Amino acid sequence: MSEFRKIRCVIQRGGTSKGIFFHEKDLPKDRELREKVILAAFGSPDKRQIDGLGGADPLTSKVAIIGPSKRPDADVDFTFGQVNINEPMVQWANCGNISAGVGPFAIDEGLVKAKDPETIVRIYHPLSNSTFNAYVPIKGGKTQYIGNYAIDGVPGTSAKILLDYSNTAGAVTGKLLPTGKPIDVVSIPSIGKIEMSIVDAGNPVVFIKPEPLNFSGIEGPLDQIVIDSLDKIELIRGTAAQMIGLVDDPEKARIKTPGLPLLAIVSKSADYVSFTDGKRIEAGEIDFVSRMFFMQIMHKTYAGTGTVCTGAAALIEGTVLNQVCSPKAFQTKNVRIGHPSGVIPIEVEVAKTADGFELKKAAFGRTSKRIMEGFVYVPESLFKGK
Repeated sequence: MSEFRKIRCVIQRGGTSKGIFFHEKDLPKDRELREKVILAAFGSPDKRQIDGLGGADPLTSKVAIIGPSKRPDADVDFTFGQVNINEPMVQWANCGNISAGVGPFAIDEGLVKAKDPETIVRIYHPLSNSTFNAYVPIKGGKTQYIGNYAIDGVPGTSAKILLDYSNTAGAVTGKLLPTGKPIDVVSIPSIGKIEMSIVDAGNPVVFIKPEPLNFSGIEGPLDQIVIDSLDKIELIRGTAAQMIGLVDDPEKARIKTPGLPLLAIVSKSADYVSFTDGKRIEAGEIDFVSRMFFMQIMHKTYAGTGTVCTGAAALIEGTVLNQVCSPKAFQTKNVRIGHPSGVIPIEVEVAKTADGFELKKAAFGRTSKRIMEGFVYVPESLFKGK
């Protein structure tokens, strides 16, 4: 018997992330075994991921599992996992960047029939029990990847894929405002009192201002003050995780829920230099500055689901982010987020209702690229006894 089992996969870029895409039918149904196979495919745990296909960075250590949907309102089911690099675990959540590759994958793999000039792929995300749509450009009956749409954080241009996440409010907690309030004042050991806003759309995000950490707001991922503050930031994130019921102790968040909630430090518009290409970002190009943290580091660009949540939070009256957002965003309903590598815009509409707030629209543009297809080899021994 062969020492290895080969499993078909596709490596695809989605937005500013890259991941391994699997057909659901090609992976074990047993969840524990499935996670072991995925970890082996990526080469985790190992900070280099030298023995697998992972890129040794949270932005390139992501898995997408896609299969045909049985739901009448969806074409495919999409399960996303953030594969931990240093620990043997997969955080099951959602990723707006990787989701940009789901529509093209579904079309390229024959799960959805292509229709020129654009095919709408209806995607169901079982974990959040929500659906979103991907508008995929088609040319000659095939996914069109080449185009003139640019996104900051990715070199060159590609064809635009519009993602409509309007139906993802309360994706994890069931509520757009999980604590019932647009802002909470929390006392945290070694930090003191801190104002935070927790919003759940696409994925839950906790928003804070830079002052409690003595940040300016325009720091980059490798700035020493950021590196020195990671433990404090994780404590704030862990506190928010406890507040929304993901853990019973903030100290456990790093292990039990390392990817959720995301955390964003938000401040008023300012000039700064892009982390990836050195381009100058002018304050007038953005509605506010945001620095997002996930998997215990600062995101080099911006999370896709984080974009959805950030756009919603900006237009919810009273949130920390609403306080620093440019008034122009309220008029145009087009929120421009200044992230470390540039700008990501999102079309957002939030309505105030008798019960609170309702997310009416959340759509943003991404791009994708099919990089390779083939087989990944994992130890046959993983399957023994299963």
